[in-house]
Amino acid sequence: MTPNANWSYPTAIRFGAGRIAELPAACAAAGLTRPLLVTDKGLAGLPITARALDILDAAGLGRAVFAEVDANPTELNLALGLEAYRAGGHDGVIAFGGGSGLDLGKMVAFMAGQTRPVWDFEDIGDWWTRADADAIAPIVAVPTTAGTGSEVGRASVLTNSETHEKKIIFHPKVLPGVVICDPELTVGMPKAITAGTGMDAFAHCLEAYCSPHYHPMSQGIALEGLRLVTEYLPRAYADGTDLEARAQMMSAAMMGAVAFQKGLGAIHAISHPIGAVHNTHHGTTNATVMQPVLRMNRPAIEDRLGRAAAYLGIGSDFDAFYALVGRLNAELGIPASLTALGVTDPDLDALTTSALKDPSTGGNPVEMTAENTRRLLEDCL
Repeated sequence: MTPNANWSYPTAIRFGAGRIAELPAACAAAGLTRPLLVTDKGLAGLPITARALDILDAAGLGRAVFAEVDANPTELNLALGLEAYRAGGHDGVIAFGGGSGLDLGKMVAFMAGQTRPVWDFEDIGDWWTRADADAIAPIVAVPTTAGTGSEVGRASVLTNSETHEKKIIFHPKVLPGVVICDPELTVGMPKAITAGTGMDAFAHCLEAYCSPHYHPMSQGIALEGLRLVTEYLPRAYADGTDLEARAQMMSAAMMGAVAFQKGLGAIHAISHPIGAVHNTHHGTTNATVMQPVLRMNRPAIEDRLGRAAAYLGIGSDFDAFYALVGRLNAELGIPASLTALGVTDPDLDALTTSALKDPSTGGNPVEMTAENTRRLLEDCL
């Protein structure tokens, strides 16, 4: 059965098939009367986007859309989005799409009233307090993939086009006020995107579960998120019209984003610079490097992953969990290495340096050093 429910995160979440029809009501709840729908280039011409715009137009909310958003959004995309937002006299944003559309849409709303450059709000210490919180525009989020969980996140990932570094921009009010999770919007996802985004959710749950930081609520959420992905991602991949599987994967994506408040780790620390430099799909990169990271972290997580394996009903030790990841990757067509993913002639020194700067390093259960991080990258190739 496809779940259908309303609940708060504190975000107000409208969850269920067909609920995109409630987009005008979601805008009203968030206080939007002249919204700008922000999405990515790939989604702009698809029927699901046209349907959303038709619903808005019929409700008297216009059909303004900005779609100059790359797969790995940059500050250049943001500048164009802000130009469109201000020129249209908009009062809020509908962030529509996968991670790229959601993240860039949230940044347009965040930066619309700021006077400092976006890099001044990187997720470092209390830099977020530099922002004028009252100038942040309302956000309604509508995910069309099940992976990043950005619809319930307080941050966005933005790539610096000059340095080719991914930066995390954080502010508590970047958390969307209203979210519509409609699994029907994910039915048309290509199999490769279903796989990559689904394994992104798995990576969020896995790294949160393995993080040494103390956050028992996130720990429990992460474990159940792992179960949902393990059970339902193969179904969604095999049959894209399986609405129950699509809905459960949307739940898993949100759970992963909530759980990784506890921390991420080496999977994301190396995936971020690889994606920024080589323009690889984020979730697919996470899946590709997952087993090498598990091997590196094994001394610190062996017992913990044994307990996870028992919860998932696949065994009772690290090897059972490790084998599960291998089976999922094989079943989902995930490349077996970064080389197979298309990463050629990488600058390992530069990638190592960037990985060690990534905030995800702090949540890895084994301390990341220049030596073990470079070895890890070599192992991933």
